Amino acid sequence: MSKNERITENIVRKKLGSVGITTENGFLIEEQKSENPLIEKLLKSASKSGDGIGKPEFLVSKKEDKEFLLIIECKADAKFHESPNQDQYASFAVDGVLLYASKLSQEYNIIAIAVSGQTNEELKISTFLFPKGSGSHSILADTKKVPVTDIISWQDYIRFATYDENLANTRKKDLSRFSRDLHNYLRDYAKITVAQMPLLVSGVLIALMEKGFKVAYPKYIGSELAQKTFQAIKDEISRTTLGVNQDEKKRAIINAFSFIEYHPELQKIDKKKNESPLEHIVREIDSEMKPFTHDRFDFDIIGNFYGEFIRYTGGDAQGLGIVLTPKHITELFVELAKLDKNDKVLDTCCGTGGFLISAMKKMTEGVSEEERKKILEKSLIGIEQEPSMFALAVSNMILRGDGKTNLYQGSCFDEEIFNQIKNQASIGFINPPYSQEGENLHEWNFVITLLNALQKNATGIVIVPMGLAIAPHPLREQLLKEHRLEAVMSMPNDLFYPIGVVACIMVFTAHVPHNSDPHHESWFGYWKDDGFKKDRVEGRIPTERWQNIHKEWLDMFHRKEIAGKSIWKKVDVDDEWCAEAYLETDYESLTEKGFEEEVKKYFMFKLLNDK
Repeated sequence: MSKNERITENIVRKKLGSVGITTENGFLIEEQKSENPLIEKLLKSASKSGDGIGKPEFLVSKKEDKEFLLIIECKADAKFHESPNQDQYASFAVDGVLLYASKLSQEYNIIAIAVSGQTNEELKISTFLFPKGSGSHSILADTKKVPVTDIISWQDYIRFATYDENLANTRKKDLSRFSRDLHNYLRDYAKITVAQMPLLVSGVLIALMEKGFKVAYPKYIGSELAQKTFQAIKDEISRTTLGVNQDEKKRAIINAFSFIEYHPELQKIDKKKNESPLEHIVREIDSEMKPFTHDRFDFDIIGNFYGEFIRYTGGDAQGLGIVLTPKHITELFVELAKLDKNDKVLDTCCGTGGFLISAMKKMTEGVSEEERKKILEKSLIGIEQEPSMFALAVSNMILRGDGKTNLYQGSCFDEEIFNQIKNQASIGFINPPYSQEGENLHEWNFVITLLNALQKNATGIVIVPMGLAIAPHPLREQLLKEHRLEAVMSMPNDLFYPIGVVACIMVFTAHVPHNSDPHHESWFGYWKDDGFKKDRVEGRIPTERWQNIHKEWLDMFHRKEIAGKSIWKKVDVDDEWCAEAYLETDYESLTEKGFEEEVKKYFMFKLLNDK
């Protein structure tokens, strides 16, 4: 019996309808061609025969989501599902849909689906993701890394796509670009302080969560928009749950956003543009930030804005002791700790919440909705003292869907707060304030407090200046009396670029004295190259090398001794806690140029770390 492609298409139509992808539910489902002139333009050079316009069987989009486009190519015979080299575009379903996707991904994130077969039993379905502007594709997989081989709901397509590393990187670039543009606009027209910039962004994002405001804001102008924006923020904050002392927390958060209502420059109408700065800001954020809020994307949104604003303003974040942790390092912490859904995570200086967001992503992968809710409500604990930074952390969690119930506003040294969080967490992360001058505010004070708060045998991971690893300090003895040093990894010199802090990661076991086992050895890793490169505009950005380096680090961590890279060593209070002190040097590979470079690095290290 001859095969009929119309039968395959009818199967696809039924499957789309069964998962709610219908015109009645707000989807635009087009066949062979599109009324969208941009799509038609992109398909002009995508003919499977090599000449003429490309015509996918189905083009599916959602009216309020202009970021994603779903395309489907069908073949009647399952034996024509995919060619060995994916280059026979006219004959095979996979080959054809990937051709279309390569063209359309210039302007959209493409979910590309190849379907072949005449019955549900013989049907083959392959699903690919083409991130916008990436020039590459990957097989779309669910949260358990299982490839998607059926037609699923739009929500699931988007949810699974957000876990793709290529999509994450393209979105991060888009967000960084938008952050730079917005920073320049805020500087030139809004006349607000650097500290107020990320608060304004997070406040507007929260206001846009209030449905009435989101629909009505285009009709507000001047002072009315400022009042309505602040009111929407207050309404959203009032409805959220913030755990212990929540009324006090809510007042502090709302107060941090109050400048939005009264700042004169935000309300002033520019007669040439016929709009106020706040009108421009709300409209731009509403347009540009949807992907980062609607999909609960696992990215420290507010931290990214904060970092960009500090960098482009030339603000001295380090002077405030604020050194935000890069995302690839927060994710590394999560993997070093081997987090799972049963853990509880504590960050006693949580800043904008970067560690907690990375932990949230890992702990909720592949869990049920009931388990996810439990994790977000009970398993993420954070403390932040600085009021505006606390407001940013809460905002970040609200935008992620939850996780803010156990955020505390105050000092980790506050006895009342400490007693509320003590002995709850099985994992602790911290990037403490650096170079504080006050009494009992040394980095070691923060590290010891974190470890003291954890359960017995819990894992504590910290990132601190390298000076703590090599310089004697009275608190070291106190630390090792109570807790065991498991590992120290020397990190890239420019990890926090453009802030000049040379750092290391330390791993501890809480409430197990270091010398309780006389044979205990700590593990030291030399992780000075993470494969990132410095870009004048974007800062430090990953290269293709990072993925392999990342795998190598995790493979060797606390297990392997590799010449020139890692070593086991028994150390005590007065020893240096870094790989550089113990690794053997391969002098045969030494060159004059390499020697000069290392001397320069050492000079810069001493300059930055000597106090």
